[in-house]
Amino acid sequence: MDLAALQALLSTLPGRRVACIGDVMVDRFVYGSVSRISAEAPIPVLARDHETTMLGAAGNVARNIAALGGSVALVGVIGGDAEGHETLRLVGAEEPAIEGYLVVDPDRPTTLKTRFVSGGQQLLRVDLEAARPVAGDIEERLIRTLRDAGRGAGVILVSDYGKGVVTEAVMAAVREAALETGAKVVVDSKARSFARYGAVDIIKPNAAELAYATELPAETDAQMEAAIARAFELCAAGGIVVTRASKGVSLGLRGQPVRHFRTSPREVFDASGAGDTTLAALGLALAADASVEDAIAFAQAASGVAVGKAGTATVSPTELTHAALSAHTAHAEGKVATPEHMAEIAAGWRAQGLKVGFTNGCFDILHKGHVAYLAEARAWCDRLIVAVNTDASVRALKGEGRPVNDLESRALVLAGLSSVDLVTAFAAPTPVDLIAAARPDVLIKGADYAEHEVVGHELVKSWGGEVKLARIVDGYSTTAAIARMTEGPRA
Repeated sequence: MDLAALQALLSTLPGRRVACIGDVMVDRFVYGSVSRISAEAPIPVLARDHETTMLGAAGNVARNIAALGGSVALVGVIGGDAEGHETLRLVGAEEPAIEGYLVVDPDRPTTLKTRFVSGGQQLLRVDLEAARPVAGDIEERLIRTLRDAGRGAGVILVSDYGKGVVTEAVMAAVREAALETGAKVVVDSKARSFARYGAVDIIKPNAAELAYATELPAETDAQMEAAIARAFELCAAGGIVVTRASKGVSLGLRGQPVRHFRTSPREVFDASGAGDTTLAALGLALAADASVEDAIAFAQAASGVAVGKAGTATVSPTELTHAALSAHTAHAEGKVATPEHMAEIAAGWRAQGLKVGFTNGCFDILHKGHVAYLAEARAWCDRLIVAVNTDASVRALKGEGRPVNDLESRALVLAGLSSVDLVTAFAAPTPVDLIAAARPDVLIKGADYAEHEVVGHELVKSWGGEVKLARIVDGYSTTAAIARMTEGPRA
């Protein structure tokens, strides 16, 4: 998905409602270092450093929807144990954008996955769970809760990890709720039988899960096509989307040829929860009325970011924008960064004793005035960060028809200048949050501003920085350049 299409889709996501039902888990990561082998057995000894806890499985799907700007209702079952209380805390305090519709079953434990990690590698995973179907009053409460949570949802996502929440009665309630609201139903399945889901819109297994359900190999494209055809014989789903790791995604729509969507090679740091990210992005895009092809491209972009992060990760719109920019850059790639990465790089520069400068603008049509301005700004610091308004932000400032050049073009041209060391983007009305994150030593703006008018001047001065006003080259501006282009040829 190119940057323009990505930004267009991202702009439609805020407020789109998705209901997510399934197996809610707690993911715990225990980090430490290994420097010796136990004297008691040939096993490594982990010197614990710290641990993190987050929502997993259906909970991680909900986290990703919220991180991408969607509105999400999470439906599931937890126990009355400490992990259940932890889940409620995570939903209420850590993830306020998630509406929790959680049913407490005092007779079953909350599913807990504990991973022990050293040097970026998982050493061991310990699971605590009771994989039995919900029944009786718990199942009835779950169905009633689902009806409430599904109101207003454009898509209902079913995250079936096989721990017992997704029963036949629950699936029947999902389909009924979808019929009432017009929502699409997408199922992420680890089950042996796809038939149990009924006439849903999409089932999303990975290649191994498809092979397991159809008893057919699913490695090559030809094998994948045969396995998808067999899956359609075994179930009533309208579509099957198969994630294939480095081989991309295969899409089967009933009655149509299978299509394959390749993906760029990625460095995989941690694949934990990547399938949850894929489901969340796919479902949220469909809730925003994207085509299934665009939804797949969006899901591929999101999962590509997720596998490069540690733990059960979420993906933000800013990270997706940065990834799209980086995918089309070569020399300039290392000079385009997310705000989070920018803050890390700026901190590293300061630790080396380098003076960090910061400036911002639309930089729509780069001209002689911009080049002179940036050269002067760079002369006042050792490293210069340039923050660029996103396309929507430029439009809000300058009106329809602007920007002339999209964010990708503007960022790459800026990154190609020797005076610019780092480029990042911002969608907010002002870059004050970026300034706070970068903590520059020098804040630079054009001399058409007074110092007290420069956004962030008080912040920068509060930590001992200074504000500099760069000269403006007369006769050069983007507005003037556009005017000349629209005047037409002179007589």
